[in-house]
Formats: sequence, structure tokens, C-alpha cells
Amino acid sequence: MRLHFYKYQGAGNDFIIADNRDKQIHLSHQQVAFLCDRHFGIGADGLMLLEPAAGYDFRMVYYNSDGNESTMCGNGGRCIAAFARKLGIIHNETRFVAIDGPHHATIDNQDNVHLGMQDVHHIAFQDGFTVLNTGSPHYVVRVDDVDNIDVFNRGRDIRNMEAYQPKGINVNFVQDTGEAIKVRTYERGVENETLSCGTGVTACAIATVQKATGNFDRPVLTPGGRLRVSFKKTTPESATEVVLTGPAELVFEGYIDIE
Repeated sequence: MRLHFYKYQGAGNDFIIADNRDKQIHLSHQQVAFLCDRHFGIGADGLMLLEPAAGYDFRMVYYNSDGNESTMCGNGGRCIAAFARKLGIIHNETRFVAIDGPHHATIDNQDNVHLGMQDVHHIAFQDGFTVLNTGSPHYVVRVDDVDNIDVFNRGRDIRNMEAYQPKGINVNFVQDTGEAIKVRTYERGVENETLSCGTGVTACAIATVQKATGNFDRPVLTPGGRLRVSFKKTTPESATEVVLTGPAELVFEGYIDIE
């Protein structure tokens, strides 16, 4: 099978995307893993298919680089919105559906994508860390110097803790500088640190205001670039009107033959 693909990146979080509106693309677990392999395939943190969905502009189907279909990906959602505009499906606004439900996104005149995320209904503040679900489950640890954290080993250990099995959990290390938060993330399914994680920075922005309430707009610095998260907290344990903002760029497109 010959696959026409597009490579996108959002703050260094990179994705293979294909137009599957005709539903002719059927990829196995092994084929997705091959395509995402950085040595033998195209190379990406994940793969997305843009598919039809009644009542929406499109459906986002997301796979991690290990080949498994996954939960919501925030940077992926921003990239697939930009891809839909490239295809001419939308102009500068879209309503699409993903595994966690409907999403609304707009694209401004600087090509930043503003993606509406799901409301967060439960924030579990623990001793030294916070657990919450922003479309994907996240474990957030506050640290004093995020640049010198062993993200791979510490993240892998937490990700594999018995309490979060069988699916595991994404692990974020966050430093609050006052002006912004700096975030590094270990992603399950990728099983490594990624340059940024959309649902992860969203979780960190919400977690770092702790039990405060009000309207918040937090700049976020990741190894892959700058993002922004805005949200409203009417209670200490929930967040609504959550929006993730940042760039989404086409890197290249091409064709690849898959066995």
C-alpha cells in the first residue's frame, strides 16, 4: 500500500497525518509503529488519521508511536486542525471530535491554533504531586530545577507504578518561574521524553495554581517551544473553559510504501 502522508509539528511534538475521509486507509499496530520509527520509518511521536464524522468537520483518530490507539493529544489536535485547513475542509475555525469528545479550535492570523480542551472534573492534590485528566491522564511533579531532572528514568519509574497500571500515566516535571512555567514530559506510548505534550502542559498549568480559583492565562516553556494555557477555576478541584494555544506547522509531505 502506498500512503500519502503529511508531517506536522507543534512545539516540537511531531506527527504523521493522513487524509482518510474515504476510509481506505487501514493500518495495523505494526504498521503504525513502523511509520513512527525514527530509524526505519518516517519518524514521529504519533500518527493521526483525519476521518469523516457526522455532525462535525472531521474525526481525529490518534495513535501513539508504539502503534496503539491512544487518548487525546493536545498538540496533535492543534496540528490536525491546521491540516484540515490545508485540505480546505475548514477556514479558520473548526468543530471536530476525538476519542475524548468534541473540540472547538480557531486559527489566528499568526497561524497559532487555539484548541478548546475538555473540562477537568477532578484534580487530586497529593503530597508532592498532582494527578488529573486533561483528555489523557497526567502526573505532575513540581521541581526547583527542571533542566537538571532525569526525565527518562524518573518518568519511566512513575509511569510504571502499580497504582497506574495497566495503561500507565504520563509524567510531567514543572518549574514555576513566576513569569511562566517550564515543563518537561515523559509520555507513555512514546516511552520517552517528548519535546512538548499538549495535554501535559495543560495539566501542569492547572496544577500549578493549586487550589486557587479565578481566571488564569499561563505561558508555558517546553524544550520544543512556547505554548499558552488559559482556563477558569470556579472550584479548587475542577477547571473549565480550557484553551491550549500554540503553533502547528507543516514540515513536509510525501509517499511511503507499506508492506
